[in-house]
Amino acid sequence: MEPRQQFSLWYILAAVTAMLIFQSVFPPSHVETLPYSDFKVLLKAGKVKNVTLGEGDITGTLSTDGIENLLPKQQVDEMLQQGKGDHAFSAVRVNDPNLVQELEAAKVRFVGQADNKWIGVLLSWIVPALLFFAIWSFLIKRVGASAGGMMEIGKSKAKVYMQKETGVTFADVAGIDEAKEELAEIVNFLKDPQRYRRLGGKIPKGVLLLGAPGTGKTLLAKAVAGEAGVPFFSMSGSEFVEMFVGVGAARVRDLFSQAETKAPCIIFIDELDALGKTRALNAVSGNDEREQTLNQLLVQMDGFDTNKGVIIMAATNRPEILDPALLRPGRFDRHVALDRPDLKGREQILKVHVKNVVLAPTVELTKLAARTPGFAGADLANLVNEAALLAARKGKDAVDMTDFDEALDRIVGGLEKKNRVMNPQEKETIAYHEAGHAIVAESRPRADRVSKVSIIPRGVAALGYTQQTPTEDRYLLKQSELLDRLDVLLGGRMAEQLVYGDVSTGAQNDLQRATDMARQMITQFGMSEQLGLATYEDMRNPLFNDAGVMPRDRKEYSEETARTIDAEVRKILGDASQRVKQTLLANRHKLDALAKLLLEQEVVDRSTLELLLSEKVTPLTSGKSHPAAPEAPNSRKVNHENEGK
Repeated sequence: MEPRQQFSLWYILAAVTAMLIFQSVFPPSHVETLPYSDFKVLLKAGKVKNVTLGEGDITGTLSTDGIENLLPKQQVDEMLQQGKGDHAFSAVRVNDPNLVQELEAAKVRFVGQADNKWIGVLLSWIVPALLFFAIWSFLIKRVGASAGGMMEIGKSKAKVYMQKETGVTFADVAGIDEAKEELAEIVNFLKDPQRYRRLGGKIPKGVLLLGAPGTGKTLLAKAVAGEAGVPFFSMSGSEFVEMFVGVGAARVRDLFSQAETKAPCIIFIDELDALGKTRALNAVSGNDEREQTLNQLLVQMDGFDTNKGVIIMAATNRPEILDPALLRPGRFDRHVALDRPDLKGREQILKVHVKNVVLAPTVELTKLAARTPGFAGADLANLVNEAALLAARKGKDAVDMTDFDEALDRIVGGLEKKNRVMNPQEKETIAYHEAGHAIVAESRPRADRVSKVSIIPRGVAALGYTQQTPTEDRYLLKQSELLDRLDVLLGGRMAEQLVYGDVSTGAQNDLQRATDMARQMITQFGMSEQLGLATYEDMRNPLFNDAGVMPRDRKEYSEETARTIDAEVRKILGDASQRVKQTLLANRHKLDALAKLLLEQEVVDRSTLELLLSEKVTPLTSGKSHPAAPEAPNSRKVNHENEGK
């Protein structure tokens, strides 16, 4: 597509400059305007050479030789400043019947000229009108370029892609095999609709893709269009609504009319929640324009027939706020949920994204997938891109595992704070804090294994981190596993208290997460003998978003129950702190050794940690030092369990 030409004020300045240069090089000829009486004087004196007689004026040439005494001195001086010789002149003609006879008597050659009245009309009316129309057209185009076109404000803004333009097929989508199988039926219908019609079956009118941000909803919709080889209308839900009332509904009608002309095709509405938010949320002060647009969408989905080959697809990560009328059978009657990929899915996604990346032989995608639990497809794509950029920045010929390690640290933990200077006491406190997390995690059989411990500051508030890598994907957690995780969260705080007899503010994030976990065990999971099997609080998070929703104004339990909940939370945290304290006392020599090693190397990897925690480690005494452990690599990894210290 050719780039659109942009108007600039420099164009006008260049044109004016060119005109000035042209006038200076080729100055226009000077025409002297004379009163009719002076013209008669010059005619009688023989100074007029030739004359053109018009209906309203007289033009011609005259000689300036010897006219000093014929005209006023000032006028003569002005004429002589233009140079001596012949000069052009003009004069307004008056009713003089003897003019022709006087010209003949003076032997002046004269001609007549008929004035065209239409020329004056053109110059006085049509040319200004054309100029005004040109300016008006220019302004309309400028407004159209910036505001989407005032004359086409009701037109749909949907982008139409053909198969070759989407460039996406099911081969480019990995980690969501179940969703691909669901949508394969849509592809088969678009390719061979008679296969389903012969038995009287009808394809679903609408397919709603549900999933967390970055799980591949838009990519999967484009893959369906690419596999079927049909036009793909893509539009965001926010593009329907404008400041003008009725525009959204007009765009919905125009979108469906365009789709019917290009059937079979797919209409894809991204971020449907921007358009289809339930009308019950704003019962008093609702947005009438948004509701009109939603009503028009509902009518259009009821009014068209899928046998025409128009399939509607939409994507959202907030299905809980959609209007129920959108979700009923006959509209979006097929829901395809896209979950975050598991270990196998993450490995498949990484293989797709590293196709065009030069990898070193040491890169193991299986290990990298194991270290990225909770990552969606977009997160993994960003991880591969960051690793490639880091390798290119270092001038490497291929991307190796250390680049992926550093990219992972950067994405989750933030940028490394190389210029942050901490005093030795703070650094030692952080070392013992992170060592406490690691010692407790390794002593709990149901906790995730520690893969790295670091005291290098990252991000805004993370002064150190302990990275734990799960051995497998977990979807259910038992009470004993939650208690082990609770112990790991309190390991840093208890290590500070054990070593210094004092505590710091670095455990704020740990305490917050531990308190939330303990409260959820009691109020949501029924893991309290005092309160029994009842639940007392709703889940605070929406289905696919991490942001919280509005909490309930009134708690549906008594004040006595609230006091019991608080007491149970304190009891769970108190019991956990006692368990952690006993563990750290039993492993005090390992705690000191790991803290000392962190102060020396700043980063301790898994192999070094295993050697340190083995039976070969000698307890530290006042006169002995810990034997040198293997040097930890300079790679940087990211904490998924304990960060924010």
